[in-house]
Amino acid sequence: MDIQWYPGHMRKSRHMMRENVALVDMIIELLDARIPMSSRNPDIDELAEGRLRIAALNKADMADGAVTAEWVEFFKRLGVDAIPTDSISGMGFGEITAAAEALTSEKRRRAKARGRIFLPVRAMIVGIPNVGKSTFINKLTGRAAAVASDRPGVTRGRQWIKLREGFELLDTPGILWPNLSKDGGAQDAGLKLALTGAISDDILDTYTLGVKLIETLCVICPDSLRRRYKIEIGDAGPEEVMGLIGEARGFKLKGGVIDVNRAAVTLLDEFRAAKLGRISLETPL
Repeated sequence: MDIQWYPGHMRKSRHMMRENVALVDMIIELLDARIPMSSRNPDIDELAEGRLRIAALNKADMADGAVTAEWVEFFKRLGVDAIPTDSISGMGFGEITAAAEALTSEKRRRAKARGRIFLPVRAMIVGIPNVGKSTFINKLTGRAAAVASDRPGVTRGRQWIKLREGFELLDTPGILWPNLSKDGGAQDAGLKLALTGAISDDILDTYTLGVKLIETLCVICPDSLRRRYKIEIGDAGPEEVMGLIGEARGFKLKGGVIDVNRAAVTLLDEFRAAKLGRISLETPL
């Protein structure tokens, strides 16, 4: 699949982030725990150069816990604090604020030595679309401070959000890579982003995407398909498996033809809702 999606508002938000990064002490980057590397926008490394960093491995409740632990160690070796989080339950949020305060303690100490008793910690929240950024912020603040949606690309403008006295967050729109099809590695990342819902389904062939998901699951966890849909895969190819899913769910068109497009939509929806189990699509190198 050739995946390209870089709406104009994303280009503008990149410029906005470049302008405002000087206003913050640290960058908190939300990553999808199922695809931590693919959901890392390489632009962020350049934009955040010289800033303190925290990586929040969000949606950790949907990822394989053992694999997520490997990712925490991977980022630790890179010198980045990585914390598994869940924006719904609030898992990991205490660790996020504790890490933020620990990382900025030296700055506050120096300020106090100069006679500045109060110095707020300012952090920029960044992340790709649909990684749960607005829900993350709302959970962190304990109120509806940011607009949350399961559709990518909802946050459009800069928002300063007061977390508590002395801690402020700068929310920014989600941005993807400018060109997801420029090479094989980027295209693989683009596929994973599409599978997890970071790219709008409106621009994709849902059936083909569903077939790609079956190809992936048959390699890393074929039992997830067997358990969820009560089917026997055997040597069936991905398109045959799609037909089996449609048949198992009773998705029929006129004449008894299996509605594979409806099966594909169902498969993608249920994978993204973790109804097939806690699945990580990539592991550390």
